[in-house]
Amino acid sequence: MAMLLGTALCAAVPALASAADEGALQGAEQAAYLDGLKRLYLTDNERQALLAHSNALLETYALRAGYQVGQAQRQDLLYRFAVGNAGELILREESRGQQGTAIAVRNQRVAVFGIDPFIRYECPTGGIRCVLFNPADGSPLLSIVRDHQGAGELAKALSFLIRNVQKG
Repeated sequence: MAMLLGTALCAAVPALASAADEGALQGAEQAAYLDGLKRLYLTDNERQALLAHSNALLETYALRAGYQVGQAQRQDLLYRFAVGNAGELILREESRGQQGTAIAVRNQRVAVFGIDPFIRYECPTGGIRCVLFNPADGSPLLSIVRDHQGAGELAKALSFLIRNVQKG
């Protein structure tokens, strides 16, 4: 019996080692992602690179009035992130009417301490937008044009940004 238990434990050790190697590989992938952003935005500061990348993605995938064919109230929705006080991000939402005449600006503070940094998003097949959700309470945070790849990249960048701001 003891021999069988010893054999089972010896067989389990390589499996545990391979799981640890996968975690290390994931850490290496994260470091490569962050290093790539720092090179892309010509900075040594992770937070600046993540902010610049998140805001560039928000500009690229902005939900503009031109995408809203057939909608009665077509408007541009533009977003931009900034770092506020310790442990907080500020999301600026600007909506512009079709002719650019009516502009409304709203600032939302997103407290990041104590929350899961994972950003969840949905891109309904019948709609024209993807919605990214606030990780604190699950409420809609922002809307971009319906693009699965863009929403995924933005969610990834924002998740890294939240982790960075959580570090202080």
